[in-house]
Amino acid sequence: MPLTPTTRDAHADRADLVELVSRLGRCLDTRDFDGLRQVFAPDGRVVTLGGTAEGHDALVAQAARKHSDGSVWHSVTGHVIDLDDDTATIRANLLVAFADGIGDPAPFVLGEVYDMEARRDDRGWRLTRMSATPVWSLNNRLPAA
Repeated sequence: MPLTPTTRDAHADRADLVELVSRLGRCLDTRDFDGLRQVFAPDGRVVTLGGTAEGHDALVAQAARKHSDGSVWHSVTGHVIDLDDDTATIRANLLVAFADGIGDPAPFVLGEVYDMEARRDDRGWRLTRMSATPVWSLNNRLPAA
């Protein structure tokens, strides 16, 4: 796969996209579910262990349903971004922990791969598609595929 150009604009786009993915994690961790409306395009689609959601209202409802109990922490690393004008694909590694507070002796920890698509419009970059594929878990079994 060819690497995308390393122009100043490409560097700025990559930085904006990494920040966009970080904002996704922050919205989930802080329960700012309405903030997801700024992260995703209005027609955004998400496929995770929590289900499939399409459109802002469905995305917000799914996130609230799956991230409202206990404490949650998302760490996203290893972003690989391919740019094509006003669209981009992003692949990254996700480590997410779900715990019943700081003293939880056995939080549920999940390693996943994020595959995302984004497009730029007059408001900037927004995610249009996101899937999270489980790779491993600790202290809980993943649902059968």
